[in-house]
Amino acid sequence: MHPERWVQVRPEGLYVIPGEFYVDPVCGVARAVITHGHSDHCRPGHQAVLATEQTLAVARARLGEGAPTRPQAAAFGEVVRIGEVDVTLFPAGHVLGSAQVLMEHRGGRIVVSGDYKRRADPTCATFEPVPCDVFVTEATFGLPVFRHPPVQDEITRLLHSVELFPERCHVVGAYSLGKAQRLIAELRAGGWDRPIFVHGALAAMNELYRRYGVDLGELRPATAGTKGEPRKELEGAIVVAPPSAIADRWARRLPDPVICQASGWMRVKQRAKQGGIELPLVISDHADWDELLQTLDDVGAPDVWITHGREEALQYAAKLKGFRAEALRLVGYDEEGS
Repeated sequence: MHPERWVQVRPEGLYVIPGEFYVDPVCGVARAVITHGHSDHCRPGHQAVLATEQTLAVARARLGEGAPTRPQAAAFGEVVRIGEVDVTLFPAGHVLGSAQVLMEHRGGRIVVSGDYKRRADPTCATFEPVPCDVFVTEATFGLPVFRHPPVQDEITRLLHSVELFPERCHVVGAYSLGKAQRLIAELRAGGWDRPIFVHGALAAMNELYRRYGVDLGELRPATAGTKGEPRKELEGAIVVAPPSAIADRWARRLPDPVICQASGWMRVKQRAKQGGIELPLVISDHADWDELLQTLDDVGAPDVWITHGREEALQYAAKLKGFRAEALRLVGYDEEGS
């Protein structure tokens, strides 16, 4: 049975009829399968939830009392029966614990990718193409202008700037789940062995990543000095903070900060300029244009459903490649983790 006969788009999100569950619903539901822990995919108020162990840990840390009341952890490759549907999770390469959801029912196979990237990432498992009849893909960076450079090149740019301005502090805006930890790990891989200073809002996720074996090296709190004066030890240092903090009074207490941001959106110069970003770093946790198209070829699903992002452009390109493609026009998904 083709998945179009047993998967529906409802106001709550993608609904799987023979399993009576949603995938990444946008409001609290009785039963859900969750791809990863970002707030636009992992909402408060769910009851029974299937996800990876790491995603459930993220949900507990971020949602508190709003976390799932009946969580069920599944390992990658483990088949879990929900109603009349076999559900298997595979790595999505987006953030720690992120998963694609393969659902099988009466011979039909559909994969919901959630958010994903194809680049190697030292902080999470690498994306695996999963053959299926229908591939449900995001399109966050679904325009030809979005071609992400190698992350090592962006790290080199950051370290070069630190060398040029040793008296200044470089503060990098990075999302608290996934991007911040990846940035830190990539800095370590790039040879930065000095302490990295972090905003307090990142502490919980940094600790969670460490619990799951991700080495972040020495981290120190990026607090202000006596009476709010800049701390001398932050001169020439790298500070990582949430994007909202780099435009806040908090950042102004750092010694002559170079304002940076790590995001795929930094490819758009006007966006960086509007945000007051002095050093934009194009580091994304989503697939770029070429990788989205390559993924369609790698998966080989004849039907492509596009959930959110730049839907029309990817739909058009997929049709040119011979796929049947449609935009689902789901609402409620934003840019967290871009």
